[in-house]
Amino acid sequence: MITPKEGRRRVVIEAISPEVDGGRFPVKRTIGDRVRVEADIFVDGHDSISALVLYRPDGSEFWIQEPMQPLGNDRWSAEFTVTELGRYRYTIQAWIDHYETWRKDLLKRIAAKGDTAVDYLIGAQLIEDAASRAVEPDASFLGEQVSIMRSEEDLTRKRESATSHALNEAMVKYPNRRYSTDADREIVLVVDPLRARFSAWYEFFPRSTSGVEGQHGTFADCEARLQYAADMGFDVVYFPPIHPIGVNFRKGPNNLPASDPGDVGSPWAIGSAEGGFKSVHAELGTLEDFRRLLRRASELGIQIALDIAFQASPDHPYVKDHEDWFRKRPDGTIQYAENPPKKYQDIYPFDFETPQWFELWRELKSVFRYWIEQGVRIFRVDNPHTKTFPFWEWVITEIKGEFPAVLFLSEAFTRPKVMYRLGKLGFSQSYTYFPWRTVKHEITSYLSELTQTGVRDFFRPNHWPNTPDILPEFLQTGMRSSFLIRFLLAATLGANYGIYGPAFELLESRPVRPGSEEYIDSEKYQLREWDVENSRNLRDLITQVNRIRRENPALQLDWTLQFHHIDSDQLICYSKQSVDEANLIIVLINLDPHHAHSGFVTLPLDQLKIDGNQPYQVHDLLTDAKYFWHGERNYVELHPDRMPAHIFCLRRSAHTEADFDYFL
Repeated sequence: MITPKEGRRRVVIEAISPEVDGGRFPVKRTIGDRVRVEADIFVDGHDSISALVLYRPDGSEFWIQEPMQPLGNDRWSAEFTVTELGRYRYTIQAWIDHYETWRKDLLKRIAAKGDTAVDYLIGAQLIEDAASRAVEPDASFLGEQVSIMRSEEDLTRKRESATSHALNEAMVKYPNRRYSTDADREIVLVVDPLRARFSAWYEFFPRSTSGVEGQHGTFADCEARLQYAADMGFDVVYFPPIHPIGVNFRKGPNNLPASDPGDVGSPWAIGSAEGGFKSVHAELGTLEDFRRLLRRASELGIQIALDIAFQASPDHPYVKDHEDWFRKRPDGTIQYAENPPKKYQDIYPFDFETPQWFELWRELKSVFRYWIEQGVRIFRVDNPHTKTFPFWEWVITEIKGEFPAVLFLSEAFTRPKVMYRLGKLGFSQSYTYFPWRTVKHEITSYLSELTQTGVRDFFRPNHWPNTPDILPEFLQTGMRSSFLIRFLLAATLGANYGIYGPAFELLESRPVRPGSEEYIDSEKYQLREWDVENSRNLRDLITQVNRIRRENPALQLDWTLQFHHIDSDQLICYSKQSVDEANLIIVLINLDPHHAHSGFVTLPLDQLKIDGNQPYQVHDLLTDAKYFWHGERNYVELHPDRMPAHIFCLRRSAHTEADFDYFL
């Protein structure tokens, strides 16, 4: 026979949120966030319940308590604010509140004029029990109430005492938690810097910044391009690998399997006789030059994100010194990277099943630490889905335990469950399927999944309309309207977005061949000269939209995204609002780059807290036009050859049309 350990713990705690896979993985938030914790909490019978959320930063021995409030149907909630970077833990404790049960029933008896002296004797026992736990002056006060409850006075005095606010306030401070139920787990919460939640990324190749055709750029040349990115309003600049590039099997232009003298090769073929992951390519400059560039970026309000691609060229020192870290074929040669039909003869992947796996792990961790010591705080990780999951969980936990401000962007264009697993393991942000979500139902379905389901607790999307690897078919028309549509979607659907430039703003749209998503004359394999002064440059609009994002807190969030009905499949409408609901943004975009479309948009006025009996103003932040809307249905028309979008800032009410400019 099995004897239960303690059968008097009657409260049940279930369905805690937020939690990821039952608490197996951390929940993600950013500094200053209000964390709302909910759970189903109930008990047999009709006794009252009290519950607390207990939370603490890792390293603190003391739990901070936040009382939970009932939401109805046995659902309870509480909120707390995270004020420190790093890890927190939270859990839930609940117990039967015998005092509140007695008080609730007594009020009913008093209302029915059915209270008796025995009822107050029961209360006296509960109050006396609390007095034994109380400190002065509460202990003396509670003792006085016990005397009143047990006195021979008439019920009037006892009623006044038993129902007083002062007694209830004192009793709440000293609950009897002897048989409380503790949730069966502590949930880990990782708190990141604000830039994890809101950022605008700009990618460029340092070697293509000289401004002279055929001349290799340097870190000094990068300063002008940094200023260019800062002027457009970007706050993260991402560099492809800056390490020495291998010579053996170096790729030629357009991924040709052979190179000629003078070909620069792929930056992702890392390592040569000059060094590996802890070295910089000599033609870019020195390590001190890179540190100087980091300082300049900081002066401009920019952080430089460094690409970490854990793979080696045949010339990497690891190949000679740690041959066992690589997988060999039966003929004794090392297996190069493949993604059939693509072949990457200039890259050797690591073998994470090597008997020296932990030696390999420690060395790769030291790569992150090295660049952190130089001043880097953001890493874009190349193809993390091709490395073992346990490594990422270990290395990210280790690094963030020591440097909680460090962020990791996952470049894993792979299957959904794999992408989500990497988010659970610790990656701060992730690329998404946005480049291939181009029609209305695809966009609404995918973005709703990312922002309105439990996915949002561990997966932070970063939407990119293009990358050096991806020239989507939608952009291959080369039409200005195509680029505007994809940019405006990325920058307003997501609080985090990025572009690969100057290719994007200069409308680079030529594929290497029909049906391919690779660029012809790809910058991955050769130097490119970019004429950023070209009149086709979209930088003015990009600058304007980045300013709109900074000035409107609603666009700095993902979770408030709501899609709204509009009676055209080629028009999409969605809104976002700030946490305090003071800033409401409504975005309308024509998804067709070729033709104008019109329709009536329907807004849920009650949900958006818009008075349907009053006119309200919508101010287009792109054109500065102001429109006068009435009711829930209003007409819109968008011409892609002019401007394919509205970004409306909504003023919830206006007294008369004369209160604002009105343009037909």
